[in-house]
Amino acid sequence: MARKDHYYNKSKQQGYRSRAAYKLKQLDESAHLLHEGETVVDLGAAPGGWLQVAAEEVGDTGTVIGVDLQRIKDIDGVETIRGDMTEEETQEEVIDVAGSADVVLSDMAPNMTGEYSLDHARSVYLARQAFETALELLDSGGDFVVKVFQGPDLDDLREDMEPEFEYVRTMSPDASRDESSEVYLVARKRLTAPVRPGDTLEVTIEGVGSEGDGVAKVEEYTLFVPNTEEGETVEIRVDDVKPKFGFAQRLDRD
Repeated sequence: MARKDHYYNKSKQQGYRSRAAYKLKQLDESAHLLHEGETVVDLGAAPGGWLQVAAEEVGDTGTVIGVDLQRIKDIDGVETIRGDMTEEETQEEVIDVAGSADVVLSDMAPNMTGEYSLDHARSVYLARQAFETALELLDSGGDFVVKVFQGPDLDDLREDMEPEFEYVRTMSPDASRDESSEVYLVARKRLTAPVRPGDTLEVTIEGVGSEGDGVAKVEEYTLFVPNTEEGETVEIRVDDVKPKFGFAQRLDRD
């Protein structure tokens, strides 16, 4: 029998269902994704290594939901859905069951053909399916992790994700096989704000914040605008957007 690699042996020793568990552990160590009490949805979850790690991190007060076309053997504290994430029916079921999520994970991969360009294109397709589902599920400030094979369409996928999050990183955990072309796009802090950097609009300053900046509201979203006073109506340009608040500059004082 061919010698099994380090992470395969380690997963057997520590009771994880797959070596992939260590990929999520390493991603979490770097990006601080999983926290106690959170709701985590794992797409393409079989055989369940990522579900085990997620359940450990969110604890008894958290919720973990796994989805896969293959049957996932029971894991304590984990709910599973059997279905194909490329089908709208499964996507809708996941959204109905979860309601919302703090973290959406996807380790989905296509059936490999050995033709690099085709495998890459299929992996990007699956990643986009996961991305669309994540946009429906994630609360403001939520995180998304998705696997994709390296290739020409990777940059386009990342560019599409970037406006929806505070930032996106491309990561390669040590537990990935040396010969693998997989990388993970780690998107932090989902932005649900009604504005984006560069937007210009007219606002009324409703108050003054603790730092002395004017406070404006756009659909209940808070923008801090320096050099303004309560009661002023000013034209602004949005400079920076966070999950719960943003910063802008008044245009008549550039």
